[in-house]
This record gives sequence, structure tokens and C-alpha cells, in this order.
Amino acid sequence: MRRSVVTVAAGFAALAVTAAGCSGKAAGDKPDIQVALIGPMSGPFAVLGISQQNSLNIEIDRINAAGGLDGAKLKLVTRDTGLDPAKGVQAANEMAGNEQVGLVVGPSLTAFYDAAKGTFEENKKINCQPGVSTGSFADLKYGFRSQDPYLLDGQKVVNWLKQEGVKSLGLIYEGDDTGENTDALMKKLLPQAGIEYRGWEKSRDDDQSHRAYVEKFKDAGAIMVSSSVGGSKTMAAAAQVGYKGEIVGAGSGMQNISFIEAAGDAADGAVFPASLYEYPTRKPRSEWKPGYRKHVEEIERKYGKNVGPKTGAQSPKGTTIAADCIFAYEQGVKAAGGTEDPDKIVSAIEVLDVPADKTPSGNAIKPGDSHEFYQQVHLYQWHKDDKGWYTTELNAS
Repeated sequence: MRRSVVTVAAGFAALAVTAAGCSGKAAGDKPDIQVALIGPMSGPFAVLGISQQNSLNIEIDRINAAGGLDGAKLKLVTRDTGLDPAKGVQAANEMAGNEQVGLVVGPSLTAFYDAAKGTFEENKKINCQPGVSTGSFADLKYGFRSQDPYLLDGQKVVNWLKQEGVKSLGLIYEGDDTGENTDALMKKLLPQAGIEYRGWEKSRDDDQSHRAYVEKFKDAGAIMVSSSVGGSKTMAAAAQVGYKGEIVGAGSGMQNISFIEAAGDAADGAVFPASLYEYPTRKPRSEWKPGYRKHVEEIERKYGKNVGPKTGAQSPKGTTIAADCIFAYEQGVKAAGGTEDPDKIVSAIEVLDVPADKTPSGNAIKPGDSHEFYQQVHLYQWHKDDKGWYTTELNAS
């Protein structure tokens, strides 16, 4: 049976300040509330972990500067998985058993989280996942996803392919949990859209080239690629064989400039779904969502930009969807009246209904029973011109 839900006011900034002022508690009266980040801080995905860390620190600094939360300061503690599943599980066990940890962000990547989520549930540890692309959160009590839901991602991509008249698609993806979930989703969505599914070629992390995989789909109207480093190998192989169809990503990982660095010019024209990501769109900043703009500009001021040494592609050294984890936790604690009861905090987070202009990510937050922060996604396409790399937003019903 599903848990009960307690109604709570939306997490607007002004309301949050009022709640803090009425608590009668000054930061420093209690031990620090630890926020644990478990992610890749080294290795090929380090840009993800470091970006998450930076955005979490921005939100933590904001809260601490305003007096803290429930009479305490927030403190970030980080554990590096280095893309080692054993380290991810070890860190999850450590943080789940630490009473000072109020919120865990990570471990990133679906397979890592699948191995850790049971521990979080058993220990009633609230966790938020901005780096877990597939799987369901609806049956979890303490886990939330602050990333574009893969079901919406897949539907958005398939809608666009149908709109473009694409007749067939092949999937090239790692043989992991995310690949299995993506394969199952394509088996469901593509026939509904009248698009032939040519099947799944399972790539390996140690593949030097994906040319053999691409050759099997050279006549397909589209190839769906992994959102991780493997996808860039697929795109490079597609360029080598002169593939003429559409290249689409299964998730938002293709927004990462490390992907552009690895794929190079082969990324030009690639399409991917994501939560709001206005930074590379060449849209005037005056038209950005205000909360998103504020967070991004604070990232730039404090940490700067990532600049690809080969491509010159740029991104802020942060990820706003990680910042939403802290933002939502803050609102939940204030609505619950403190940090002591994780069940009350969870119930408060479930019923948040925060408009897009109030959040760090520029996405509306409305988790509900699904525990998905976001209820809509966007579709972007990479382009390159004489001014560099940028994206345009595509229309897909």
C-alpha cells in the first residue's frame, strides 16, 4: 500500500525565509546536517561528479548564509566512486548508516543506484538522484529522481522521429541496466508510432570502435546511442561509414561537453532529450528562467566554465538538477518542522508544487507518488558553426 501524503505549502523563496524566521532556532545550535554526494569525482565521468559537487555547494552556501536549516548548518561530504560499483555500494552503506547525513545525492548511474537503493530504504535515508536515467522510483519511499524521466525522454524522441517520417531505428547501447531498460522501452514505444525496431547491439566499455555495430544498422532511419562515453564512439563510427540517418540520444547525457569532446564533428545534428538546459541555446539570458539564470551565473562566478580543449565547447561547471535536490530537501524540512522524522520530510517533498521560475534548474518540481521531480522534458539538437557549438530546441508533441 502506498504511504500517506501530508499537504505542504509550495517551496517559494519568500515562504522559506518566513519559515526559517519562525523556527526560533539559530544555525549552530545543532551539529551540522551532512549532505552526502556519492559520484565519479575521478576518471572519464569526473566532470559529472565535480559539476554535481559545485551546484550542491552553491545551494548549501545560500542556505547557510540565510541562517542554516532547522538550527544547523549544512555540510557537504563527498565520496568518489571512480566508476567502481564496489566503491559506490561501500559509500552508500556508510552514508545510510550515518545519522548526521540528512540527504544523500547519488550514487550516479542506474546500475550503481540499483545496488544501493535497498540500503537507503532499509535505513530510511532520503536520497535524490540527478544522475540515474532509468528504472522506476514509484515504489521507493525515500528515493527521488531529479533528472528527466526516461519514460518521458523516450516518448519525446519517438514522437519527433515519427514527426520526421523515420521508419526504423536500431539501438547501440552498453549491455547494462540502462541498456536493458532502454531496449524494453523502445520495444514498447516504436511499434505504437509505426516505427520498426531493428533491435539492440550491446556495446562494451572496452570496445575500440563501434563500426561493426553501426554497419548492422546502416540502412535504419535512425540510430539511438548511449548517453555515456560509448555513445560518442557510435557517433564517430557513424561518421566513418557515412551513415545518413538520424542520430538520437536515449537521455540527457549528450548535453555534457565531454560527449562533444569525444564525438567531435560527428555530434553535429545529434538530437537528445533533457530537462531544461538553456545555457548553449544562444537564447538571451534575459529570457532564461530566473532561478536557473541565478544559479548558473553563481556557478560561473565561483567555479567558472568547462571548455573543451579540442572543440572549444563550453558548459558551466555545475549541474542545476543537482541543486534541485538541496532545494527540495530544504522545502521538505521546513514544511515537516525539522529533520528528525524522515517520513514527514518525504511526505512534504512528495506534495511540492514549485513553478519553474522558482527552482535552480528552471524546471517545475512536482514529485507526487512517482517521486519524479519533473513532469516534462525538452528536446535539443547540437549544431556547430563558425562561432562554436550550440543547441536549438526542437518541437515534438
